[in-house]
Amino acid sequence: MSVNDKAICNAFAGLIAAGALAFAANGIAADNDHSKEEKCAGIVKASKNDCATSKNQCHGHVKSDRDPEAWIYVPKGLCERISGAHLTAATDPTPGVKN
Repeated sequence: MSVNDKAICNAFAGLIAAGALAFAANGIAADNDHSKEEKCAGIVKASKNDCATSKNQCHGHVKSDRDPEAWIYVPKGLCERISGAHLTAATDPTPGVKN
């Protein structure tokens, strides 16, 4: 492999790595943007909640299905259409999340 071929391969690898990094960073940033979602409680399956309740400190720690405090993010307008669900004003303590 010539010096030019190595330089082209390295440049191409750098472009691939930069693209992958940009894609990953965009995905991480999007996870913290819940502006088009609402916090919906009372419908969550055990251990599938998105964040803390008064009974636990972290996501995924609710022990029973349909806990009235456990909530998940759903698209705006969906919660009111689900039987047994209700909107909650709970605070999401995840760093970078706007409440």
